Amino acid sequence: MNNLKITILTENVAGRKFLAEHGLSYLIEIDGEKILFDTGHTNVFLKNAAMLGIDICNDVENVVLSHGHWDHGDGLQFIKNKKLITHPTSFIKRYRKADKSPVGLSLNREQIKNKFNLIESKVPVQITKNLFFLGEILLQNNFEAQTTTFVDDAGNPDFMPDDTALAAIVNNELVVITGCSHSGICNIIEYAKKVSGITNVKAVIGGFHLKHQNLRTKKTVEYFKNNSVETLFPSHCTELPALATFYNEFNIQQVKTGMQIKF
Repeated sequence: MNNLKITILTENVAGRKFLAEHGLSYLIEIDGEKILFDTGHTNVFLKNAAMLGIDICNDVENVVLSHGHWDHGDGLQFIKNKKLITHPTSFIKRYRKADKSPVGLSLNREQIKNKFNLIESKVPVQITKNLFFLGEILLQNNFEAQTTTFVDDAGNPDFMPDDTALAAIVNNELVVITGCSHSGICNIIEYAKKVSGITNVKAVIGGFHLKHQNLRTKKTVEYFKNNSVETLFPSHCTELPALATFYNEFNIQQVKTGMQIKF
């Protein structure tokens, strides 16, 4: 048997004495390794880790960046000298389409390369025996990643090709850990099945990027039911109307900083 432990270091909602911000950062413990998945946008992840007795600076060697948005990667300013795995387009300049406000990372590629052992990959990377960085997600359905609210430096639509996730195998079942799911949570899960070779999905945790009680949310609910996903932890960029739908359909619990989830 192998075990998986996920500690919520940064999240939109505060738990007990822990701090919160608009962002996401998880500590993943599997196969005797500790992997940092995203960093939020300040040093909140370090402060919450310290309150839990976790030493990120000395105990973590591998960091995974799910995509190049400020609320997932600007915390990289507060750590260094680690391996950093991400997609090659994580470092492009990007903006909100509506008001042209920047949403990319504060650090550029050269600054990141000076701080980290940077591994850029569009294809999956096996981090430990039972943990995979998925790389660029294969878009397979017709209801996710169809539109975008972001543009790149040239004003072209930015569909976030860097948006990715982690797939963990726990006792021959799949746990999918996602940052924001700009590429679509169902697309991510299907690709995680392909990469891992595991079809039974035990749990999904992270940002689902669903905001409304609309057709996309309805189809996502149907997908989870059809795949008999045991446990869901939608968080971060999953907004209240969608969260309410998931609560009514799956009786979810709210994800808060300081939580530790074990599989």
